Amino acid sequence: MDNWIITMMLGGSLFLGGLALFAFMWAVNNGQFDDEEKFLNATKFDNEEDLNDAKVNEEKKRKSKRDYRPE
Repeated sequence: MDNWIITMMLGGSLFLGGLALFAFMWAVNNGQFDDEEKFLNATKFDNEEDLNDAKVNEEKKRKSKRDYRPE
C-alpha cells in the first residue's frame, strides 16, 4: 500500500474526528444535553402499579437469563 493512501486515510479520520468533537462541544455549550426536569418528572408521574410492573419484568428477565442453557 502506498504511503499517500495511509496519509489520506489518516487525514480524513482526523478531520472527521475533529468535526465530531466540534459538534459535541457546540451541543454542550448550547445546552442540548441540559434536561434537568426529565428524570424528576419521570419519577413524579409514575404510579405504584407501573413501578410494580417494572419490578416484575426485571425479575422475569433475571430468571430467564439464569435458566438459559445453550444446547
